[in-house]
Amino acid sequence: MTTTDSRLSLVQRPRRLRRTDALRRMSRETVLTPSDLIQPFFIVEGRGQRQAISSMPGQFRLSVDVLVEEVKSLRALGVPGIALFPKVDDALKTVGGDEAWNDNNLVSRAIKTLKDACPEVMIIGDVALDPYTTTGQDGLMHDVAWPGTGAMSAEIVNDATVAALVKQALSEARAGVDIIAPSDMMDGRIGALRQALDDAGFERVCLLSYAAKYASGFYGPFRDALDSAPRGGLDKKTYQMNPANRQEALREVRLDLEQGADMVMVKPALPYLDVVMAVKQAVDVPVAAYHVSGEYAMLKAAAGHGWLDGDRCMMEAVLSIKRAGADVILTYAARELAQKL
Repeated sequence: MTTTDSRLSLVQRPRRLRRTDALRRMSRETVLTPSDLIQPFFIVEGRGQRQAISSMPGQFRLSVDVLVEEVKSLRALGVPGIALFPKVDDALKTVGGDEAWNDNNLVSRAIKTLKDACPEVMIIGDVALDPYTTTGQDGLMHDVAWPGTGAMSAEIVNDATVAALVKQALSEARAGVDIIAPSDMMDGRIGALRQALDDAGFERVCLLSYAAKYASGFYGPFRDALDSAPRGGLDKKTYQMNPANRQEALREVRLDLEQGADMVMVKPALPYLDVVMAVKQAVDVPVAAYHVSGEYAMLKAAAGHGWLDGDRCMMEAVLSIKRAGADVILTYAARELAQKL
């Protein structure tokens, strides 16, 4: 039994502000809203397609007609935008990824259809070659000779890749995309894209740079969804960032802003919250973070086994990304979170 004599002499009692729901809500420091969220979508050819992705429970490959209805309902929940990622038929994949800048490809048709049906939706178009190349690489793979030796080795070449990315971005701009998001991590691509877009009259199209994209093990389910895993003996470590590095992320962000990026992104999010916070403190533009497929899948798998309260943990995870400083969060849980917020 508590007695008067057992009371501590405390002036500050932080628990006072936790006593009721009203007090907790009044004193909360971070507020997550549907407007903070972007829903990525995987798209496929055909009609009436809603193909379940086994490694990402609750996520599907959608044909464009089904996508339109999904986007309309998402907008009604207050989520402002979407990001599109195509599963390209193997017959259309080439070493050079030429389908990426076909003005009648799956992504361009999806953008045009969505803009006709939901003109207010904000569409983010991915710019990278991995869905379109037989190598599964974000860039072009060439055999390169080492100077003075004559020895040849396969490499992802930078400058030729940037030229290809420019063609891809212009194709998406012609389709009506709002934001170009290059995820390739080639050097100099932001400056080249900004110049090309401006020269073609697309100065209103924003650039959201994947400025700090790490060579992460958390991308596996995404690659399953698009069948875009790297092939040919090369991984992506020669262009995506070393997970050990944080200062390098700040350098990449600075370079991309100097070249014309309107927003910058850190990817993945949860293992790199320190990077998200460091970037937010260093820049005065919106900072995005990508809550990637592996982060989403882990929570879904644990919840499916009954080990975690899935809804609560998903909300907590995404809230932590906002708390670290992200202004925009790409997450596959955008719909379910928006329904609860």
